[in-house]
Amino acid sequence: MRDSTTLPMPGESDEWWRGAVVYQIYPRSFKDSNGDGIGDLPGIIAQLDYLAALGVDAIWISPFFQSPMKDFGYDVSDYRAVDPLFGTLADFEQLVAGAHARGIKVIIDQVISHTSDQHAWFQESRQNRDNPKASWYIWADPRPDGSPPNNWLSIFGGSAWQWESRRRQYYLHNFLSAQPDLNFHEEAVQQQLLDDVEYWCHRGVDGFRFDACNFHFHDRELRDNPPAAAGVTLSSVRAENPYSMQQHCFDKNQPENLLFLERLRAALDHHGAVGLGEIGDEDAAPLMASYTAGSDRLHMAYSFGLLTSTFSAAHIRLQVQQLEASINPVGGWTCWSLSNHDVPRVLSRWGGMAPDRRQAKLLLGMLGSLRGTLCLFQGEELGLTEAEVAFDDIQDPYGIAFWPEYKGRDGCRTPFPWSSNAAHGGFSTAKPWLPMAAAHLPEAVDIQEKAGNSVLRFYQCFLAWRARQPVLKTGEIVFFEVPEPVLMYVRHAKNVAMLCVFNLGAETVRVQLMATLSTTFSGLAASDLAPLAGHGLTGATLEQDNLVLAPYGGLFARLDLSEASSQSVPVTSGLTSGDSP
Repeated sequence: MRDSTTLPMPGESDEWWRGAVVYQIYPRSFKDSNGDGIGDLPGIIAQLDYLAALGVDAIWISPFFQSPMKDFGYDVSDYRAVDPLFGTLADFEQLVAGAHARGIKVIIDQVISHTSDQHAWFQESRQNRDNPKASWYIWADPRPDGSPPNNWLSIFGGSAWQWESRRRQYYLHNFLSAQPDLNFHEEAVQQQLLDDVEYWCHRGVDGFRFDACNFHFHDRELRDNPPAAAGVTLSSVRAENPYSMQQHCFDKNQPENLLFLERLRAALDHHGAVGLGEIGDEDAAPLMASYTAGSDRLHMAYSFGLLTSTFSAAHIRLQVQQLEASINPVGGWTCWSLSNHDVPRVLSRWGGMAPDRRQAKLLLGMLGSLRGTLCLFQGEELGLTEAEVAFDDIQDPYGIAFWPEYKGRDGCRTPFPWSSNAAHGGFSTAKPWLPMAAAHLPEAVDIQEKAGNSVLRFYQCFLAWRARQPVLKTGEIVFFEVPEPVLMYVRHAKNVAMLCVFNLGAETVRVQLMATLSTTFSGLAASDLAPLAGHGLTGATLEQDNLVLAPYGGLFARLDLSEASSQSVPVTSGLTSGDSP
């Protein structure tokens, strides 16, 4: 069997975002440059070389706009101003220039489903019912008994309606009461938001992550949401929050959103920018398909399918297969992630009380070989676990509201550890806005850069290897039924096929490899399989027709399908001895 490091694929797409590696930066916690305890844009600029060495294609920067920070930037009070906490517009322009000079694209967070209640638009809208911005937000009269106009609930707890005495009406807020929802049924609102998107396009951004993009429109008739399906009780869902006790038929996911997304895509295409949508819904696959269908809506979308506490090979396979079945027929595209600023870190969520750093490496190998774009959250490359944050230190309003059943999102937002021996882990010279987790200091960048087998070194190695594997960026995916905890699939495109097998568990497992492959590829022999090198994963041993995987072991291998036949995967290897060293 011939060893190889690279699988070439002719005709690689020039759409950079397909299969790209996006790195999410939560700016408050990444790097503080001015000693106020809060990360900022100059701090990101100072670490651009680190990001380039990591091997990412793009950075997604969470909100840095002017904001009263009730939801830490996701409550925008001016879409065109940089909040002084984070720096200046000149800093942002320098950041874009510096990123581009290193071949890194810049994606920014655009929170357009709602604003801050301190935004000038809302301050005007709330004054009376006949001002120029009167209909820019969602206002409704009370019921005859004075109660809210319907039964809609806020994700952050309680009614989604807040009383405003000046108008003697309620306004809608799907999140905090300090985050009133914009009225997308108003043409002027849509146009203003499109203009604000173009404002940042003119400043060189390469794309936008659209927060809560399935919340843009609401039901004009304000109909009550029906109760959740039979059998759904507070004991069967997140008990601290009754939001799941409704079917959210009317407060989000409205069909009018598709027309707005087409207008949004036209604006993005005019500037060559990319749109990534966040789909927050239990049944996200159909929405993701409709939101990314064709070439006139969002370029890609992501859901929370792999951001849950459920962890098994079957769960991962099901999430990917369901989405593939929805988006493939319409030409859609997805973005996969295992962590972000809203959920506990994956090593704690899936690794339990004693997470294994080998699992951190394996999960990147798995994530980086799924079909789609992948998004990494800052600190994943260090193998960081969820930080323990005492109640007195909690900043997240979500966590404060639902403590102690839900501790909020601060555990994944604590400061990034740059230096193990420096004050506050090298994040800041002052006390940070959230405590530096003591457990994160031994995982600091300065330590991991010197350790050849660290998680950080693995990330650098794997992402560099993956960048040379076009089939992992755009190829199709076919799963195989294998016992837990093994995940097995083939990525294929044109004349290239790659086998990907991962042991997600902490015990050695044996896989009947050739027998399993023959269920899809008849006529395949062991000699048609050649392990690939250079990716950094270990723990895979071929024993004739079987594969032995050590705990958290993984295999990438070339498949020569020239002599095999398949009814479901019409692909031949096409590789010759001169294709790859």
